[in-house]
Amino acid sequence: MTDFTTAEKDYTKNDVGGVTVKNRDYDAESHSSMDVPPEARLKRQLKNRHVAMISIGGVIGTGLFLGTAGSLANGGPVGLLLGYAIVGTICYSVMISLGEMIAYLPLPGGHIKLAERFVDPAFSFTMGWNYWYNWTIILPAELSAAAVLINFWTTSVNNAVWITICMIVVVTINMFGAGVYGECEFIFASIKVITITGLIILGIVLDLGGGPNHDRIGFRYWKHPGPFVQFEHIAGAKGRFLGFFAVLTQAAFSFIGTEIVAIAAGEAKNPRRNLPKAIRRVYIRILLFYIGGVTIIGLLVPSNSPGLNLEINDAAKSPFVIAITAAGIRGLPSVINAALLTSAWSAASSDLYTSSRALYGLALAGNAPKIFARTSRRGLPYVSLITCAAFACLAYMGVKGGSGKVFNWFANMTSVAGLMTWFGICVTYIRFYKGFKAQGYERKSLPYSSSLQPFAAWYGAVACLLICFFSGWNVFLKGDWVAATFVTTYLPFALFPVLYIIWKVKTRTPAVKPGDMDFVSGLKEIEADCYDEPPPNNWVEKVWAWLM
Repeated sequence: MTDFTTAEKDYTKNDVGGVTVKNRDYDAESHSSMDVPPEARLKRQLKNRHVAMISIGGVIGTGLFLGTAGSLANGGPVGLLLGYAIVGTICYSVMISLGEMIAYLPLPGGHIKLAERFVDPAFSFTMGWNYWYNWTIILPAELSAAAVLINFWTTSVNNAVWITICMIVVVTINMFGAGVYGECEFIFASIKVITITGLIILGIVLDLGGGPNHDRIGFRYWKHPGPFVQFEHIAGAKGRFLGFFAVLTQAAFSFIGTEIVAIAAGEAKNPRRNLPKAIRRVYIRILLFYIGGVTIIGLLVPSNSPGLNLEINDAAKSPFVIAITAAGIRGLPSVINAALLTSAWSAASSDLYTSSRALYGLALAGNAPKIFARTSRRGLPYVSLITCAAFACLAYMGVKGGSGKVFNWFANMTSVAGLMTWFGICVTYIRFYKGFKAQGYERKSLPYSSSLQPFAAWYGAVACLLICFFSGWNVFLKGDWVAATFVTTYLPFALFPVLYIIWKVKTRTPAVKPGDMDFVSGLKEIEADCYDEPPPNNWVEKVWAWLM
């Protein structure tokens, strides 16, 4: 077995399991701090519990709490559940692919930097700008969603006021740096995890008739209006399938963000220990929060409820709020809506954090102006942060056109861009897998590995492309052409190959050959940041260590 931590032979050949491999000598001095100058370095300020909560609840937000309204209306309760289940399997495939790479090489820039090492500089350029676009666009989507949630209480105040307040909170949190962001995210994510867990338990109680009205709902709404919706009143299996497929894009919007741990890797303490634990627990988020949540929504809310229409400001609500209101529980809908509002703040904060670090990573790789790599003495990439925060002003588009409508536009754009990011991560892993094998390294020696590879990566890559390609099919139905929907859906899909071709032609850099892939640069610095944490002293610390 080739030891990837001590590959220090100058192109000498070894026989590893019958395979001739090359081991290259990487001078520790020439690769110090991964070629990042001191004035442009991030600082590892995110603790274990920060990384754990960011991975579990950091980006649970308006996609699950609010975006599921449109999915239920389009697909029905069974279509909603199937759509989330399928996208959940894709998400898991992406995360175990990302986990192997990022636990081994937790570099600033995450999967963007990894694409440069294992695929092609042009591919890294494309992934970087696509990822930045994704998280820059999702920020105004979350702010618009916050305005929609506040409209539950009052519609007399202009939405611009609520958008401004939320924007100030989000920018302030991020300006204090990764440490403060991590603490705030820990609190916000804890609220979200407690809220969604409580809502699932409450939903079970209400479904069994435990509410004030003692109405035992059971599977009533699976029978009437029915398990599926006939999309656009198209009859038969075709209409039901189209309704189900309409769920996939919105479901992707809810799941997008699980890969944020890769971007946080460059600022995570003890990354070799904390990142694998975060990756391993992604299934908890998928099964408990998403699959459990949409199952409860499908049981408690009929797919023909008028409150599911996000484009009507005075009627739009979270499906959870609709269910609790229908059950006759006074006061609780406002409490839940307030908790959902904090989730919008939290998700928006994560959006700004991620987009600013993506832009920072682009600058480090030479794919964006070097000014965006500038950091403060505390390790804050303030130029990137201020630039990304400026795009939050796009949320003001909803002041006149309706925040719910703008939320749907941005959700479409983000879903496709996010799926293309997942596609890029899977392609990067496939190349990583091939190079690792070609150079004679054993995956068993990695900090994290999965027995499902490389099949999971291939499944994720193909599935993401298929969903993106067919994501805007509904605009081609007779009489349903909407230019805004077509553009917001297919612009990011078309942008990916266009960016790749432009950068490829400009730089003319070849793809990285498996035998030339760099698996060693920066390892000494990464290992220096790793340490054995002290064992828990009592059962309380053991429980905390298991949770975090």
